[in-house]
Amino acid sequence: MLKQYLQFKLSQKLSPQQIQLMKLIQLPTQAFEQRLKQELEENPALDTGKEEKVDEFEDMDNTQDEYDENDKIEADDINVDDYLSDDEIPDYRTSVNNYSADDDEKSIPYASGTSFTQHLKTQLNTYRLNDEERSIAEFLVGSVDESGYIRRELSDIMDDLAFTQNVYTEEDKIEKVLKIVHQLDPAGVGARNLQECLSIQLSRKEQAPDVALASDIINKAFEQFTKKHYKKLIAKFDITEAQLKDAVHEIERLNPKPGGSYSGNTRMIEHVVPDFAIKIVNGALELTLNGRNAPELHVSREYNNMLKGYKESKEKSKAQKDAVMFIKQKLDAAKWFIEAIKQRQQTLFVTMSSIMHYQKEYFLTGDERNLKPMILKDIADEIEMDVSTVSRVANSKYVDTPYGTKLIKVFFSESMTNDQGEEVSTREIKKILETIIQEENKKKPLTDEALAKLLKEKGYPIARRTVAKYREQLDISVARLRKEL
Repeated sequence: MLKQYLQFKLSQKLSPQQIQLMKLIQLPTQAFEQRLKQELEENPALDTGKEEKVDEFEDMDNTQDEYDENDKIEADDINVDDYLSDDEIPDYRTSVNNYSADDDEKSIPYASGTSFTQHLKTQLNTYRLNDEERSIAEFLVGSVDESGYIRRELSDIMDDLAFTQNVYTEEDKIEKVLKIVHQLDPAGVGARNLQECLSIQLSRKEQAPDVALASDIINKAFEQFTKKHYKKLIAKFDITEAQLKDAVHEIERLNPKPGGSYSGNTRMIEHVVPDFAIKIVNGALELTLNGRNAPELHVSREYNNMLKGYKESKEKSKAQKDAVMFIKQKLDAAKWFIEAIKQRQQTLFVTMSSIMHYQKEYFLTGDERNLKPMILKDIADEIEMDVSTVSRVANSKYVDTPYGTKLIKVFFSESMTNDQGEEVSTREIKKILETIIQEENKKKPLTDEALAKLLKEKGYPIARRTVAKYREQLDISVARLRKEL
């Protein structure tokens, strides 16, 4: 049975303008410039330049006030849907707000040049292959990933050849053609695993004693080599430590990712443009916002004059009324966008200024051990803004410091209490841990238990599992894999 009833509900919703402002704050400098360019192209009432910005704002306000007071077109008479056509709906009205700061950029320009796959196929032309072998070879080359490996079983490749290429063959034939692919450059391409990749590269080298030993180690004792069981290798091959050291040195010179060495790859090269700059002037910190984040914008005088012309005309047709509503919409959008840019500049500067003063000791010395524990809420409370706003600034902006260009979020860290009861940054502990590992005896690297003991002696009582977590975050291997001859 259907029933009708009234329900009162209180909820908060972000306006489209607020959503767009949040997106503007999140954009780094280069993306912001693209967004600015897009807005200038879409809104003819928005203009760049410095001339008479203040007067134009005043003129626009006066003209619109006079227009609203003296003309017969009232806001209630306007059907918003009529003058906001489909092609004028902004992006934020048609997209969901579930993006994240580390989403991949989808609109990537194409780079010209020969692809890695095409580079390999061109080399196949130097080999005498029948039609079947050529089809198999081209399919194998097409299966090579960007690292240079073929990470598929030959049985799967055999099935795909039958279904997609109408080539019915056997695994032995594919294996034979794969040997030809292994002869292509760069050395090691087409390997099915790391062991095969290194073995191919060693087979292409001049067979000196250390190369021959390295080849034997890879082919006959790969697992022991990867686990750095050097004593077992010395006993297995009846060699001296010096001979093993030379062989290991040969292996370390090989390329584990042959595809990455191809000079004609089409990957984009990222260039970081700092959004802020911090300098030390006369012992004090000085913060500046990148000028590219503060463009000169003003409302188009031409569009402003159109409203004046409409006001002064005696006869006002429907076409003129439609036109003036379009003009008002564009002028309102231009004025709001200019205001949003100002709010963006202010938010960025206030947030970074607070971070700079909070971490003043670090920015004056450059010593990461001077980084204070700092979370997003600390800065949000200080500048009286939402934590999400601070997060948008920290996750996507860079600052140029006397010690290099840094991502702002690296200055944030959790805290822990040392043996004196003081709160210290976990980043300080990681820096000390990194220093200890760098200075350890590589023939007998320190275990996580030993590292925890050393940190405790330095006044940082943390558990072994915490040491392991910090070590992994620093991308440092376990003790066994840090061992050197």
